[in-house]
Amino acid sequence: MHDPVQYLHAESATNLTSHLIGLVNEKSRSLESNREGEESNQSMAETVLSMARSLVGSAISKATSAAAHEASLLLGVQKDIWYIKDELKTMQAFLRAAEVWAEQIRDLSYDIEDCLDEFKVHIESQNLFYQMVKLRKRHLIATQIRNLKSRVEEVSSRNARYNLVKPISSGTEDDMDSYAEDIRNQSTSNVDETELVGFSDSKIRLLELINANVNNGPTKVICVVGMGGLGKTALSRKIFESKEDIGKNFPCNAWITVSQSFNRIELLKDMIRQFLGSISLERVLQELQGKMVVQVPHLSDYLRKRLTEKRYFVVLDDLWSLDAWNWINDIAFPKNNNKGSRIVVTTRDVGLAEKCTTTSLVYHLEHLQMNDAITLLLRKTSKTHEDMETNKNTQKIVEQIVNKCGRLPLAILTIGAVLATKQVLEWDKFYKQLPSELESNPSLEALRRMVTLGYNHLPSHLKSCFLYLSIFPEDFEIKRSRLVNRWIAEGFVRSMVGMTTKDVGESYFIELINRSMIQRSRVGIEGKIKSCRIHDIMRDITVSISREENFVLLPMHDGSDLAQENTRHIALHGTMSCKTGLDWSIIRSLAIFGDRPNNLAHTVCSNKFRMLRVLDLEDVKFLITQKDFNNIALLRHLKYLSFGRIFSSGIYTLPRSIGKLHGLQTLNMSSTYIATLPTEISKLQCLRTLRCTRVSNNNNFSLNHPMKCLTNTMCLPNIFTPSVSSEDRAKQIAELHMATKSCWSESYSVKVPRGISKLGDLQILEHVDIRRTSSRAIKELAQLSKLTKLSVTTKGSTEEKCNILYTAIQRLCSLQSLRVDAAGGSSGIGTLKCLDSITCPPLLLRTLKLYGDLEEMPNWIEQLTHLMKFYLLGSKLKEGKTMLILGALPNLMLICLSLDAYLGENLVFRTGAFQKLRTLWIDKLDQLREIRFENNSSPLLEKIGIRYCRLEIGIIGITNLMRLKEITLGYRVKVGYLGQLEREVGTHPNHPVLRMEEDRSCHDLRRDGKGSAVEMDTTEPLPEPES
Repeated sequence: MHDPVQYLHAESATNLTSHLIGLVNEKSRSLESNREGEESNQSMAETVLSMARSLVGSAISKATSAAAHEASLLLGVQKDIWYIKDELKTMQAFLRAAEVWAEQIRDLSYDIEDCLDEFKVHIESQNLFYQMVKLRKRHLIATQIRNLKSRVEEVSSRNARYNLVKPISSGTEDDMDSYAEDIRNQSTSNVDETELVGFSDSKIRLLELINANVNNGPTKVICVVGMGGLGKTALSRKIFESKEDIGKNFPCNAWITVSQSFNRIELLKDMIRQFLGSISLERVLQELQGKMVVQVPHLSDYLRKRLTEKRYFVVLDDLWSLDAWNWINDIAFPKNNNKGSRIVVTTRDVGLAEKCTTTSLVYHLEHLQMNDAITLLLRKTSKTHEDMETNKNTQKIVEQIVNKCGRLPLAILTIGAVLATKQVLEWDKFYKQLPSELESNPSLEALRRMVTLGYNHLPSHLKSCFLYLSIFPEDFEIKRSRLVNRWIAEGFVRSMVGMTTKDVGESYFIELINRSMIQRSRVGIEGKIKSCRIHDIMRDITVSISREENFVLLPMHDGSDLAQENTRHIALHGTMSCKTGLDWSIIRSLAIFGDRPNNLAHTVCSNKFRMLRVLDLEDVKFLITQKDFNNIALLRHLKYLSFGRIFSSGIYTLPRSIGKLHGLQTLNMSSTYIATLPTEISKLQCLRTLRCTRVSNNNNFSLNHPMKCLTNTMCLPNIFTPSVSSEDRAKQIAELHMATKSCWSESYSVKVPRGISKLGDLQILEHVDIRRTSSRAIKELAQLSKLTKLSVTTKGSTEEKCNILYTAIQRLCSLQSLRVDAAGGSSGIGTLKCLDSITCPPLLLRTLKLYGDLEEMPNWIEQLTHLMKFYLLGSKLKEGKTMLILGALPNLMLICLSLDAYLGENLVFRTGAFQKLRTLWIDKLDQLREIRFENNSSPLLEKIGIRYCRLEIGIIGITNLMRLKEITLGYRVKVGYLGQLEREVGTHPNHPVLRMEEDRSCHDLRRDGKGSAVEMDTTEPLPEPES
């Protein structure tokens, strides 16, 4: 059996301690000589300190858990562990004091976590008697813990030797953060309002919200929101300086820069000076001369009284916190001013904006349109559109640079200023070197500071989460669930009272979105953000910070991937590999995007990765074989394991040793040849997500093609000859193994073993083959009380098993998403008629997918008042109560009817029905002739997509759909009276788009004319409905 602690040697800890003593001697001398004037070092110190705070918190948690375990008494190290915990708590209190000390604490925290994780694995993997017998292992673990105790003592005493920690005063509320202010000033100075283009529409919209002509009523707060560098300040300044709009309507005006911290006394003085004039400020200060100290209440009382009867306009620029807003709003502005005064707030934080005012008064400033962004860059570089048109290379590089800048004005102007000093022939080289230029070019300092300002303002628990994004490639769409699950596996997410760890992780994600640190990419119909992206410039700077902090190692094409000491996270992109010298034994996460690295030529599950928590292979572009996967149990600390959909098909069995991964939380196995889960899966009691999808077709061993199956079986020895490639050999072996294990089933689901009920924390379970799963295991599904998402296939199952399944489903009170599929395979669609046996469905269901023959809509569907998305395939539903039941569901937003799900000729949306419906998707309803919308039906419907239908009567009543945005006619859609449909679209007040995937003549059933001038798009394919 593999020994999880055989590599822990006391000598290595001693050597590391000696090395750190020498390092701190050198760095402390450097710190004293360079303490003044190093703003960039200050920023980096904050990064180090926040990382250390996060890691120390994690180590304290694990030390507490380890000390409480009875095995720590047996090993004689409980006092040592308690000592480590207490010392770490003391360190945690003083982490702000010294960069060098914080770096040592960070690395020490990593090592403590690793040791305690090894300790936990050891005591959980064997029974108590076996632990007592294995004296050598006990000695190794005890020695390692005592060495760590010595290192903790040394780090603590180092403070006294080098005077790294000095008493820190709590500070007053009026302390100035000059560094943040310098960043703010330099960033805004790079955005010259006179240079900006594309702001006309934004200015008009913002002025509409301000509504300056209304000179009575309560004070109105308008918030301008967007990421740093988007032009919030420039836009607000344009409006503030507009005499026509603001000057003539508001006698009192003020522009107040709030920034991350501000001096309250000075801010109030500035407001009095701008609102009331310098003479008023001098007068009030003279009146207060008799006071010992000028206090905030003195100035605020004076300001509020003077503003009560005045109409004022003020811009609070760069607001960062709710506390700052509450203080300014309470202390400076009168409550009973009914003169129609206006307060404009600029901020990066959406959540903060929504707390300052109502949602309708929050203006989200968007990125520049592509044409405006190109114009801005050309103007800054003194080039013209004619220059682009005459030189295609110039056009290409300009578009690349604008895309790199993400159409962000500050980025375009800053980079444009550098390009203006270069020949056009040098632009391509500069573009390719931009990541390194951002690190070293002084002219790009404003861009670096734009990112670091937002980063430094993040709370410590979000800083690690944000830096973690540097793992993903440029312009990569990052799934929300993938990111949150990885954060949890890494230990970045801490549980909170009344919230699950997943809920806390989700709140971290939303907070980064709200703070404009990441951008929403894909948003579900219900408004939930499904994925995000990070701005290219922001990512480049984040990667730079991560590499400097040894947080993430990203091998580069230029070879600048020297092995970094104590690197814990590695991401391999493309064909890049890490150079030699890297200590793989301390790596905590490994993500591969692209081809197999040379370092991992033999296997991706190696003993050298023994401390790995996260193994993410979702985006690999090489075949993962069974050989790669057989040794998965060597990764005893693994918490997150995910394989991709395309290149994971060489795996045909889940090793029984998987049961040793007691801490595993996420297991994603997509498109493998695994047909059966082993009974040992029930030992993974920390598992929250279990996805296993098998390849559903047997190309070589399918009983649907008996001769081919027989021939390939008889010729099986040939696959071991040199004429067959290693990849084809691996696939054929995997396919044969799957065919025999599943009895030649073509289902994409897997057999689940008895004991599945032991997975008490399981929240997602996909996909279960009910036909091959035992009745007892199916019955156990009812005990998964935390299950929120379940997918099963029932084709070929007995009625008895289906009834057991549906009885179990009724007991899943937390279930929010259910998929029951009787349509899998090539032998037709199975029945779902047993669904009628359900009487009390899970009432929290939001997504329901029923694939199979129903004939009648089950009555229990009426009880699903929370249902938002309903997918029906092959249901063969008849006219009658189908549309009555669906139309009465109060929260239904999406309907997808596919493959004869509905057999009626007329699909009629009745008056008053479908009040929340937003998307309608119709695919291959052979008998459908008409889609009709009656008055006051589907008032929120925005999108209609149709494919493989012959609508002889046509689509009637779209003029009743006031929110309609687009109608898409997909492949093989024939529509009667197409010209009339075009005319109605063309005159619709909401200006929807009519998209056609084929030539108009292919869609026109009656060829009743050329139609009218209407916006059509024939370039984009019909989008799939969201799942």
